[in-house]
Amino acid sequence: MRPLEGIRVVAIEQAVAAPFCTSRLADAGAEVIKIERPEGDFARGYDDVANGQSSYFVWLNRGKTSRTVNLASSAGREELARLLETSDVLIQNLKRGALARLGFGFDRLAQDFPRLVTCSISGYGEGGPMADRKAYDLLVQAESGLCSITGGPSEPARVGISLVDIATGATAQSAILEALIRRGKTGTGANISISMFDVMADWLTVPLLCHEGGKSPRRAGLAHPSIAPYGVFSADDGTQVLLSVQSDREWRKLCTVFLGNADLADDPRFCSNVTRVANRDETDALVAAAFAGMTGDEAVATLLRADVAVALVNDMAGLATHPHLRRITVETPNGAVSYPAPAPIWDDELRQYGPVPALNPLEC
Repeated sequence: MRPLEGIRVVAIEQAVAAPFCTSRLADAGAEVIKIERPEGDFARGYDDVANGQSSYFVWLNRGKTSRTVNLASSAGREELARLLETSDVLIQNLKRGALARLGFGFDRLAQDFPRLVTCSISGYGEGGPMADRKAYDLLVQAESGLCSITGGPSEPARVGISLVDIATGATAQSAILEALIRRGKTGTGANISISMFDVMADWLTVPLLCHEGGKSPRRAGLAHPSIAPYGVFSADDGTQVLLSVQSDREWRKLCTVFLGNADLADDPRFCSNVTRVANRDETDALVAAAFAGMTGDEAVATLLRADVAVALVNDMAGLATHPHLRRITVETPNGAVSYPAPAPIWDDELRQYGPVPALNPLEC
């Protein structure tokens, strides 16, 4: 028995954040009823790379039942009320106030469905000067300041995945699970609001504190702003290797085994992380010189012998054939699609993943 079997979720959702959350609830056994507008979730049209279907939609909507409902109609609103009578969770990422305009304000939900856990996802929350703005992933990456610390020295950049949406969906999932646990103790539901901006601001705590402490972070590409050596180096054959030294003990081992000069561990310029960061150019030059005398395979083998954390700088071709990549296969309207498996592994449970729903004709 999966953990959320017997839990019914109504999801008035589109795009990425809310569907990420509900896909994980469905994986855990919840019955997820996805309410789509007559033209469907617009994420269905993002691309066509997954057997002619959207990669986003195929990834984030497995295991759900799709219902095409026009909530602007009285019949559609009646259908939503009927569904909520037997549901445990309502999650929605409509524009702020849209649910209330449909006749399902938070006061009504709390009164008519006191055990219901309601989770609303928005760009900037239910109040504040920007609450009515539209918000999408890259917009919030920019507005929160995430782009300012992403990329190389010359210009800011977008994180290469929909990080804000995914982080918001994961935050919503954990909040809903907390609310269900509390309901099991109190019998009372909850009304949860989660803004994408708040999620990113929380995740940006460390760079914000650095800024407010007088050490505002600068973009460093594939280097760490406050640890050295921690970055990418090129071996003699062109292989790019990223290494990370997290402690002075690891630095000492790197000097002895990889750099071949144990005395560098006690050099005042390099003996602590603070001094190595202050002398980053000299620190990195020492490491780069050692890399220049080895092939990529030799460098990785020596670093592993020194017990130093190391990784290759892969691309999607590297991920596709990576020996650690676990996959699941999900049925879709256009046939099976294979993609990376969710991270949790349950020793006593073999997870099954439901199919991706087609867009059905308008039901009500």
